[in-house]
Amino acid sequence: MSPSSGTMDPVRGRVGGGTIGGMDRDDRVEDLSEAECLRLLGTVPLGRVVYTEHALPAVLPVAFRVAADGRLVLALRTGTRVARALDGTVAAFQVDDFDRAGRCGWSVLVHGRAEVVRDAGERAALHSGGLLPWIPEPGPEYVAISPELVSGRRVRPDAADQDTCPAPRPHCA
Repeated sequence: MSPSSGTMDPVRGRVGGGTIGGMDRDDRVEDLSEAECLRLLGTVPLGRVVYTEHALPAVLPVAFRVAADGRLVLALRTGTRVARALDGTVAAFQVDDFDRAGRCGWSVLVHGRAEVVRDAGERAALHSGGLLPWIPEPGPEYVAISPELVSGRRVRPDAADQDTCPAPRPHCA
C-alpha cells in the first residue's frame, strides 16, 4: 500500500486514513470505542445473529439482552436448529439503529463464542426477567455469546441534514 493510500487495519480489514481511490475519506463516519459499542448494545431489543447452517452463512433477527457479566443472551424459539448450530461455535452478532430522514446512525458488530444456556436457574431468571423470543411460541431457549471482538461505526448526519436528525436519539449525537 502506498503512503498516499493510507494504512491497512488488519482487525477491521479496511483502509484507514489518507485517501481511498483518489477520494477523501468521509469524515462523517466515526469508528466507535469498545466502551461506546457495549453501551449502544443495551439500547436496542433486537439484533441479528450470524452463524453457519449447512456450510452456508445464515442470519436471523433475535431478541437479546446484555447480561450483567457482559455476555449477549439471545432468546430463541425452543426446538429450532439455531441453538444447536450456535452451541460451541464462534458467531457474530450485529445491532444497529438508523434515522433515515437524518441519514445518520450506528452499527455494532460482536464476535464471540456461543454457548447454550443450560443452567435451569439462569434460564428461569432470564424468562421471568422478560427476555422472550421475537416469536414467543414455543420458547424460550437461550444462547449466550461471550464478546471477544467488538467494533462499531457511527454515521453523523450531513450538515444539510443536521436539522432533520432528532437530537434526543443517541445514535445521531
